[in-house]
Parts: sequence; structure tokens; C-alpha cells
Amino acid sequence: MAIRFGPASWGSVTEGEETLEKYHKLGLRASETPFTYAVYVKKEEDGRRIGKKARELGIVLSVHAPYFVNLNSLEKEKREASKKRILDSCRAGEWLGASVVVFHPGFYSKGGREKDFEMIKGEIKEMQEFIKKQEWRIKLAPETMGKVNVFGSIEEIARLVRETGCSFCLDFAHILAREKKIDWERINELFPQEKWHCHFSGIEYGEKGERHHRTTKKEEWTELLRNLPGDKDIVIINESPTLVADSVEGLKLSKEFY
Repeated sequence: MAIRFGPASWGSVTEGEETLEKYHKLGLRASETPFTYAVYVKKEEDGRRIGKKARELGIVLSVHAPYFVNLNSLEKEKREASKKRILDSCRAGEWLGASVVVFHPGFYSKGGREKDFEMIKGEIKEMQEFIKKQEWRIKLAPETMGKVNVFGSIEEIARLVRETGCSFCLDFAHILAREKKIDWERINELFPQEKWHCHFSGIEYGEKGERHHRTTKKEEWTELLRNLPGDKDIVIINESPTLVADSVEGLKLSKEFY
């Protein structure tokens, strides 16, 4: 088993290499690129420079696409804009050498869950065709979502993986907020893949799901590390307000288990 920890940011393009050096010294071997509000790596030379540094340091990079995405919008214009944001993230992620682009698939509609699934599945397949034509290696990774009114249960994401061949992001904080528990046996059944891209942090939630992320408590890290399968390559990206220190804490505690 290989497990890598890292924060959900490495800063701006001007400070990226220096930040990655700091992460390496802390023992962190992963980091996500937060294009959550905009794709800020705009120049290929910047992306390739930062990606090269990450590879030299043994740090696996990933990308998070903008939040403003709904592949299930009733308006085609909004679906096309959503795909463009994801594909723009893929382009920059390819420069960076990122493994996956994580994205929020969309909202439920009044048309029913099966119709919602087929819509999102179709849009993912269309993006995959574009990615294939560009000869990019980056993989689309729809994320498990933390609110009950949005598409992204573990079953829905696992079905997308089976039917499209896409990758995935298991956000364990979101799963807890949505389901009120983490059914590890079920997750292992649904995701038999050798590589898992994951998000984890503490989270506050209510009846309708996620409210906000918070720093992870020691017992929450321990619960995660005790239950992670021992036969997979796993990346754990931390999204808490103290994402670097939190990642280091997870790394430190992991040495008691692996």
C-alpha cells in the first residue's frame, strides 16, 4: 500500500515551486490545484515548470475544477459552460502533469434520478471524447458530494465509473455528511480499483448534509486510517482551514498504521 498526504493548494504560479519544496520537506507527497473559482494557470510554460518541480520532488498533483458546474442543467448553454470549465481545468492539469481533475457533477432535477444520471453520464462521455482527441492523460474524477440535494452519492459515482470508465474522488467528509456514517464495507465493494483519489477533513453537517469543513480531530484521522484498505495506492487531499498542518498530522498518525 502507498498512501500520500497533501493539502488542497500549492499557492500561486509565482510561489508554486517554493511551496512544493516546503511540502516535500514536511513529508507531503500530494497536492491539489484549486481552480475552484477560476483556472489560474493560464500559461503552458508555468504549468509545465511547476509540474516538473512536483515530479522531481515525488509529489503527485491533481486539479479541482471550478465550483460553477452543473452537468444536469436543463439549459444546454449552462451544461456547455460547465463542460468548458472542466475541460479548461483538464488542459491546465495536463500541463501540470496532474493525475485527475475533480469536479462536482451537478444538481438533481425534477425529472427523476435515472434521467439525471443519464444526462450527467452523457456529458462525461462527451468530455472524454474531447480529452481522447487531445491525447491528454488526465482523468475525469466526479466527486462524492456532501449535500442530500445534489448528485453524488457513492452509488451514483460508482455507477458513473463503471459505465464511463472515468476516475473518481472519494470525499469521506462528504460521505459522512450525506449518509451520517461511512459504510466501509460498501465503499470497498463499490470501488475495487487499485488507485483511490480521496478528500478528507473534519466537517460540520446537519440533516441536509454538509455545512462547512473544519480541522480534523485526531480521532477522525484515526478512524479513517484504521479503515482504509491496505492493498491500494491512495492519495488523501486535505481541505480543512488548516490544510497544511492537518495534512502533516494525518501523515504523522499514519505511521502508527502503515
